[in-house]
Amino acid sequence: MDKRKVISAYRRGFITMQECAQILGIDSVQIMGMMNDPQLAETPRTLKQTTASV
Repeated sequence: MDKRKVISAYRRGFITMQECAQILGIDSVQIMGMMNDPQLAETPRTLKQTTASV
């Protein structure tokens, strides 16, 4: 599963932080670092357009 989709589900309130970490296979401390990653904050559509133009 795409990490961006899992993080997006967490940010939208569909899953808890613990569930998010469990899906991604990481611990709760690592998930906090991912939440601050600007690349993971973008939507998958935006990322596809960015990489397509490169």
